[in-house]
Amino acid sequence: MKFLVLWHFEPAALNQEVVKAVLAQPKYAKRLEAEGKLECRYHWIGKHGGAWIYNVSSNEELDRLLAMSPVYNFAVYDVMALAEMIEPGTVVGKSA
Repeated sequence: MKFLVLWHFEPAALNQEVVKAVLAQPKYAKRLEAEGKLECRYHWIGKHGGAWIYNVSSNEELDRLLAMSPVYNFAVYDVMALAEMIEPGTVVGKSA
């Protein structure tokens, strides 16, 4: 299962504890990439946050990985399940 996870911080919430968590985030990401759980990650230009694509076995696994993130308690998350779009039928269903 693939998920697009958008996360960001409110600039007013940035403090020393948040900065420390942000600095720990790349090490966490590299571990997930090595495990094949994180396909790619991007930083939002001009914002405090990122867009990551996870490839996990279940909703519960994604929830666990997000909860283990150093920035989990500081960030706001938007999570979207992704579906392959190889053929139109994979999105709209097969016609009768």
